[in-house]
Amino acid sequence: MNSRQDGGSNRLDDAARAGWLYYVAGNTQDQIASTLGISRQTAQRLVSLAVSEGLIKVRVDHPIANCLDLAARLRSRFALDLVEVVPSDPNSSSTTIGIAEAAAAEIERRLRSPTPIVMAIGTGRTLKAASEQLPPMECPQHKVVSLTGNISPDGSAAFYNVIFTMADRVKARSFPMPLPVIASSPEEREMLLNQPMIQPTLALAAEADVTFIGIGDLGPKAPLYEDGFISESELKALQKAGGIAEIVGWVFD
Repeated sequence: MNSRQDGGSNRLDDAARAGWLYYVAGNTQDQIASTLGISRQTAQRLVSLAVSEGLIKVRVDHPIANCLDLAARLRSRFALDLVEVVPSDPNSSSTTIGIAEAAAAEIERRLRSPTPIVMAIGTGRTLKAASEQLPPMECPQHKVVSLTGNISPDGSAAFYNVIFTMADRVKARSFPMPLPVIASSPEEREMLLNQPMIQPTLALAAEADVTFIGIGDLGPKAPLYEDGFISESELKALQKAGGIAEIVGWVFD
């Protein structure tokens, strides 16, 4: 019994040495074999044993490691299926660098499916930047539907509306929401949403297989304010009421 325990302990000692030589000293398995006086196959098994026994703790010394760790904690904390955290560029004032590329990669992955899907899309700077990162694709089997209106208060097309850019890039059928981004009153909103030509688009959006949205803050440079959808007094009223951000025009606290 003691002989076997001693043998196991010695085996772990050898595994620790092999693991240190491989992961810390950067030795190859041939070098480990030469240093420890064992065969290359034995060196390989010892390194594997060091890993399986939990003797090796790997630390990636790069900002992306913090992103991966934070993503894992967010996924666990909120029971999410997919979380990706990307580093920002400290030398850039852009708020879309990194996140736009990551969003584009996920959108592209979904669109690569041969099975037809309905993709609902919000609006805003990040999604606009993401749509511009998409490669040219041929996706006639898919439908892309907007979650927001696309008309600015002055009657022009909303600049950061995404659906037309995306549909043009991927050659999918597009279903815009031909409405103002924000209605002037609850009564006007109700009237607009009850229009027969709007009902099919609303129904399609409700059946979406996947939805991509952005989050707009309600700080001094709130997109809703900067893009002319709300006035300064309306922004201050939302802030006073506890609003901190919005999703497709819906403010939350």
